[in-house]
Amino acid sequence: MKKLEQLYEGKAKKVYATDDPSLLIVSYKDDATAFNGLKKGTIAGKGVINNRMSNLLMQRLEASGIPTHFVKELNDRETLVKRVSIVPLEVIVRNIAAGSFSKRYGVEEGMVFEFPTIEFSYKNDALGDPLLNEYHARALRLATADEIEAIKRYSFAVNEKLRAFWRECGVTLVDFKLEFGRLPDGSIVLADEISPDTCRLWDSKTGEKLDKDRFRRDLGGVEGAYAEVMQRLSAHI
Repeated sequence: MKKLEQLYEGKAKKVYATDDPSLLIVSYKDDATAFNGLKKGTIAGKGVINNRMSNLLMQRLEASGIPTHFVKELNDRETLVKRVSIVPLEVIVRNIAAGSFSKRYGVEEGMVFEFPTIEFSYKNDALGDPLLNEYHARALRLATADEIEAIKRYSFAVNEKLRAFWRECGVTLVDFKLEFGRLPDGSIVLADEISPDTCRLWDSKTGEKLDKDRFRRDLGGVEGAYAEVMQRLSAHI
């Protein structure tokens, strides 16, 4: 597979064309951002960990019947994926109150929900990724009613599978962000990544944060937390 020109560079990844128009190469960076890019830094080795972790979890989800864009891991930082048209919705699944949810609704971080909840935001950096509901998404023609139902169904299924897996690793899955894409035939698949950048992961016994909140909140030990999560995952995959 030949890597051609760079098509896109985001906060955490670069995307390249290949000699197969249906496939792309995603390259993971060590760059870290928070608060819609207002805070910037570097987490050494993050790209390698996020690439490997995301690929392992995508394969696990694929095996359980959840379609993904994953094709093949190429090296420590690069992965071959199906070319998709990204649905401009960020999907946040929450099991426990934390982060913006706690701030927005004035509830204490750590409150466990009776059942998982889901929220959508408009994937638009210029607007600050505002929250929206299903009716807004349909009015803005970001997704159809059927696509939204598929996205919700897959998102809750991902949550069920990942919660159980992380529990085996001694990690609590607090919340996480997903993105989905459309294949040329219109079918919806899970895209982007699943990593400590996109998930809140707490040690099940101590509540210690093992994710990007250590960077957001200047808690220190960021690289160690990412490495710890990867080590636990590798021991149980």
